[in-house]
Amino acid sequence: MIEKNIFSFAASIIKFFIFYLFFLNANAENVNKKYYHNEHGILALMYHRFNENKYPSTNIKMDVFKKHIEIIEKNNFEFINPKDFESEFEKIKEEKKILITIDDAFSSFYEYAWPYLKENKIPFILFVSTEAIGKYGYMNWDEILEVEKENFAFIGNHSHSHNYLIDFEFKKFSNDIEKSINIFINKIGYNPIFFSYPFGEYSLKQKKFISKKFKYAFGQHSGVIDLNKDKFELPRFPINEKYGDLKRFEFLSKLLPLQYKDLVPKDKLLSESNNPPRMYIDFFENQKNIKFINCFSNESENWKDTNININNNRLNIIFSKKFDFRRGRINCSLNDNGKWRWLGVQFSINNKL
Repeated sequence: MIEKNIFSFAASIIKFFIFYLFFLNANAENVNKKYYHNEHGILALMYHRFNENKYPSTNIKMDVFKKHIEIIEKNNFEFINPKDFESEFEKIKEEKKILITIDDAFSSFYEYAWPYLKENKIPFILFVSTEAIGKYGYMNWDEILEVEKENFAFIGNHSHSHNYLIDFEFKKFSNDIEKSINIFINKIGYNPIFFSYPFGEYSLKQKKFISKKFKYAFGQHSGVIDLNKDKFELPRFPINEKYGDLKRFEFLSKLLPLQYKDLVPKDKLLSESNNPPRMYIDFFENQKNIKFINCFSNESENWKDTNININNNRLNIIFSKKFDFRRGRINCSLNDNGKWRWLGVQFSINNKL
């Protein structure tokens, strides 16, 4: 009887340690372990419409777009072909790389930008929402296939409905993604490895689902991709008439990644109960000049300096008000001995949860 009790107790201890080690490993996956010196990163640019002047928030004029390309080439930055993204992501980028992405497959892309990109063989990802294809103002499947056959042009999945997916019940969300996958398989023969969240909105649960269906997923928060970035919430700089002027573009084209160990909260979906969120960022000791960091956020829809304090290598961010709009943003910049580093986070707000 005593031996049986001892065996039972020992088994309980073993189970506890197995659970404890599993817990540690599960949390360790969410914490970056190494700072990469000389990491210049991949700057992903997000475009939508071309020469559609009545939509300034998503449009870029073609003459300005061509100037963007000239700035990239003048600085000797290399365009990254999406077929090489996986290998480039997994190594230190000692030279700046540029990734062009275009969302929504509007007809204006096919009419204006596509001939220019094709002529110059400039690589890009075109993110497609399957429900819209063939409708007025959007490309059709023949045009999608024409683009897809070129080895410098890649198609990405942008959901089926391009709806506000954080408002969906999870089953409806997963059905939307599965439907898009089935349509892609039927139309182009495969499901793309790249995904782009509509409006840059997602919950942690949705992100985990996406991670099982794709290799990479992009948001709409600004920043530079480095080895430490989460493969399923990769940053992009939105470019439009307001945020595409040449002086700003020249500045952002030279930005470097701001690497960090950990960022909390993990779930970027906010509701009444956690808005504003408790937020902090743990930086590596290797990252110098943290004391010079500045952050800006759009609490109550107004952009302003964010209250921050720094304790050792932890940046504590203290939001003074709730985020009122659908999407709350915070951007942090660091002047690191004359070189600018950038980090952005987007929160999605659903007060019905």
